[in-house]
Amino acid sequence: MHRRDAHHYMSAMPRDLRPPVDILHYEIVQEQASALGRMGRTLEQALAQLREFDAAHALSETPASLQSARRKLVMEAGQALWMFVVQREATGLRDSRHIMRTYNVPAEVQRCMGLAPPSSKSAAK
Repeated sequence: MHRRDAHHYMSAMPRDLRPPVDILHYEIVQEQASALGRMGRTLEQALAQLREFDAAHALSETPASLQSARRKLVMEAGQALWMFVVQREATGLRDSRHIMRTYNVPAEVQRCMGLAPPSSKSAAK
């Protein structure tokens, strides 16, 4: 049953007449959609912060302190991208090229996708 058909089926029946497995499936699909939305918004926000940083510092030579701040933004965007791609794949949406085009994800962010951010232990050494 397609999601659209499931939604029509689920909304047409009174809740107490639906089999429990159908109710559960419907709620799982709703949560998956909600999670995708949250992950997409997180990615949008991370990319916007990176773009704002780049716009604010485009005309100047970036000092080492700002390079570190920018690298952190790139890593955060890469982490957000990774979470979004994994969530999409968990719902059966396997082609991530659409995400890269739609969100205009820079190549450097794509390369950071899935890399674990440095832990505070290794950063303190």
